[in-house]
Amino acid sequence: MQLRLISWFFITLNFMEYIGSQNASRVRRQGRMHPNVSQGCQGGCATCSDYNGCLSCKPRLFFVLERIGMKQIGVCLSSCPSGYYGTRYPDINKCAKCKADCETCFTRNFCTKCKSGFYLYSGKCLEKCPDGLEANNHTMECTSIVHCEASEWSPWSPCTKKGKTCGFKRGNEVRVREIVQHPSARGNPCPATSESRKCIVQRKRCQKEGKGKKNREEKRKKSNKDESKETRQESKGREARRQNREQRENNNKTQPKKRKAPNKEQNLAPIDTAH
Repeated sequence: MQLRLISWFFITLNFMEYIGSQNASRVRRQGRMHPNVSQGCQGGCATCSDYNGCLSCKPRLFFVLERIGMKQIGVCLSSCPSGYYGTRYPDINKCAKCKADCETCFTRNFCTKCKSGFYLYSGKCLEKCPDGLEANNHTMECTSIVHCEASEWSPWSPCTKKGKTCGFKRGNEVRVREIVQHPSARGNPCPATSESRKCIVQRKRCQKEGKGKKNREEKRKKSNKDESKETRQESKGREARRQNREQRENNNKTQPKKRKAPNKEQNLAPIDTAH
């Protein structure tokens, strides 16, 4: 019984010595990893060391490890750099790396921009777009295929031949339409935007352009000439009437007034009836 108690005593003593040696070793390792731990750090660090940089960050900042050669330095940033996404925990906020094919990401499983050679679709980076989609090399995304769309046809134009609408029986008429939606790279191509067909018109002679123009010019000149002639005649009439009126007025001023002849009956002497 005593021998058994002695054995348990030595076993317990050895176990306590082992626990103490492990704690001492951990303390020594921590001392080697983070020597000179300081509370008065700069650059957003809450705690830091000369060898490893920031060990913890101030509230709302993200902790991220930056590699400098073979060494990693802890830094504290207001937002995570490209290729990282931020995660917040009660005790620490830290930046984690995106997937290898993501240039930027919202979470590890949701990319927002892909690296060269990959196309973004629903938060994933793909080397080839799914069926029904096409690769857009400008945005590096998988987008829907767009087919061409055209407007309705315009009414048929007048029947013409060599630019004229008369002097023939058979000619051509055309109609047109516009492209309202251009296709994407894999979309259906656009149809023709113009159509032409034969047409028949009633034969009629074309009026010579020079003769018609000459007749219109002669009519215009004749009309202007008649108007000018009437105007001149009216002016001459007014001038003649004015001159006659002035002549009468001048004659009245220059001629003396005629005296009235005496009454013959009054001038005759009374006849003597006494004889």
